[in-house]
Amino acid sequence: MRVVIADDAPLIREGVARLLTENGVEVVDEAGDAETLLASVRDLSPDVALVDIRMPPTHTDEGLRAAREIRSRYPGTAVLVLSQHLEPDYALRLVEEKPERVGYLMKERVGRVQQLLDALQRVAGGECVVDRAVVDELLAQRRRADPIAELTSREREILALMAEGRSNRGISRTLWLSPKTVETHIRGAFAKLGITEAPEDNRRVLAVLAYLRR
Repeated sequence: MRVVIADDAPLIREGVARLLTENGVEVVDEAGDAETLLASVRDLSPDVALVDIRMPPTHTDEGLRAAREIRSRYPGTAVLVLSQHLEPDYALRLVEEKPERVGYLMKERVGRVQQLLDALQRVAGGECVVDRAVVDELLAQRRRADPIAELTSREREILALMAEGRSNRGISRTLWLSPKTVETHIRGAFAKLGITEAPEDNRRVLAVLAYLRR
């Protein structure tokens, strides 16, 4: 397997290159910036480009933009991003366009050389590899963006009955629950929806509106 390594930190770049070489990977070039990386991929057609996100000149997303350009212009080269920072939005932008021959790993979570070798082999073979920490954060973001997703099935059921205009007593009779249990579920739903400081009737309306907008 032929690999190009792109990282603006020479010690990291050279260290990774040495580890890969010692384990049978051919490191065909090393790049300290996105422009050099793109030229290397163009001229050498490596199997995989191992890329850091933050590179010169601004140290923001140059590596990510280079990775996306590689995927667009040089589809024969797989891309594995190895980042020091947990940036799930970047990972999503990289992966969602075409979830194959691409990966995103956290440097601090690659504890063994074999993990990196395995990820390189997998993306070179056409797979998509994403660090579990990135997946967890993306799911957490989705839950934060959609509080309805946080509700239990019982809380959703009660909100649906509230949307039909049922009182707590009516909900209690319909679901064969005690009024106290219904009130507990309603308070839980209000808390998850961020509806805490309002008169009871207004809170019911706000909760129903949140449910109907889902």
